[in-house]
Order: sequence, then structure tokens, then C-alpha cells
Amino acid sequence: MACAYSAPALHLSLSGSHGNLQLFSSSSSSCSYLACHGPLSSNANPLTLSATSDKLIAKWRTSVSFFPSFIGKRGKSKDALKEELFEAIAPLDRGAEASPEDQEMVDQIARQLEAANSIKEPLKSDLLNGKWELLYTTSRSILQPQRPKFLRPNGKIYQAINADTLRAQNMETWPYFNQVTADLVPINARRVAVRFDTFKIFGLISIKSPGSGRGELEITYLDEEIRISRGDKGNLFILKMVDRSYRVPV
Repeated sequence: MACAYSAPALHLSLSGSHGNLQLFSSSSSSCSYLACHGPLSSNANPLTLSATSDKLIAKWRTSVSFFPSFIGKRGKSKDALKEELFEAIAPLDRGAEASPEDQEMVDQIARQLEAANSIKEPLKSDLLNGKWELLYTTSRSILQPQRPKFLRPNGKIYQAINADTLRAQNMETWPYFNQVTADLVPINARRVAVRFDTFKIFGLISIKSPGSGRGELEITYLDEEIRISRGDKGNLFILKMVDRSYRVPV
């Protein structure tokens, strides 16, 4: 006796910021055992039928349970997360125009990338070396949001790091062209203490650091294109590689 059977329908829904997958099923089908196979004979053993039914259900559950765990583990790719991050920060003027909601959204995307970080010891990686352009930060001392826009740093801002010499350099462009160089003291394989040594005002006037200029920086994500760092005061820094050959003055 022919019968068309439709498997229980599956519904996957995403919930939460980490894309948790919930599995729902509807138990409707277009035929029952009775409709497909006819009435049970008087010799049919109910225990055998029950055991067969239980095996079929267990097999079906095992096959479908693979999908939510597989999808949940994969999540978004790094490239997709980076594209989402770039789109989120593009209109924020390096963070100066970011609302608290914007900051929270950027932070959440950054944390997803940090969780996918494959460079566990960035201070030992050649990917760290070179000049990076600052795309976004929450640091008010850099952004100067209290100033009128024309008095803020309007040109690009760079940070260069050379892991082999443990040197770093921050560089503003228009309109101030300020610079500062620093020694890096490793605390562990991803965190450094920063000891500023020389400030250069307007790109011309050099001033030795009085010794109070210091902080810490943790590199939480690194690849060939993007670097995410967090400072000891809780500030977030997102940078893009622009010149891998650049060397910081010793």
C-alpha cells in the first residue's frame, strides 16, 4: 500500500548575542503507522512494535541533533565578523561620534572576534610588526570629544610596533603632528607595559618623558589585516595594518 510520508518539520531560530540555536519540531505527519501498514494483525507483538518505534525515533533524533551543534560551533566566520566590525565603526569618526549604544555594539563584535583569535602569543608573531592605522577607540584622551571638531586630530592616527626591538610609536597627522615613542616591557605573551620615553610636539620639538607616562596594552586579536587591543583603563583600540615594513626609531 503506497503512502507519502513527510518527516517532522524542523524550525531553527537564532536567539541571543552568540547565535544560540534552538531546535523545534512539529510532530505532524501525513500518515500514521496504521494508515501506511493497515490494521495490526492479531499475531502482532505490541512489544516488538514498540521497540521498533523507539529505535526509529532514537535514530531520527540522533540524525537531527547533529545540525544545531554543528551550526552553533561554526558561528560567523572571521571575515564576516571583520566586515561587520568595519561597517559598524565606519560612520563613528574613530569613535568620537559613537553613542553608548554604538560603543556597546562595537564592543560585542570585537569580543566575538577576540574569541576566534588564533594567534595566542602575538608578541612572538611577525604579524604584529609595522605601522597600524587607528580606526576606532574609546579613549577620550585620543579623541578629545570635548573639543570643537576643528580642534580635534582630524588626520589619520597611527601606531607602529616592532616586537623584535620592543619599541612602539604613536603618530598623529593633521593638524598637530604629535608623536611619542615608547619601550615595551612584556608582562606575558600578549600583554605589555608601555614606558613612554620621548614626545615630539608638532613633529619638531622633542621632550623627554618625565617618567609618569606609562600604561599597559593587551593584544586581544591579531591577523594580517586587523589588530584589536585593550588598555589597562578599559579602552578599546581597533587598528588596520597599512605598512608592514615600517620601523620604529630605536
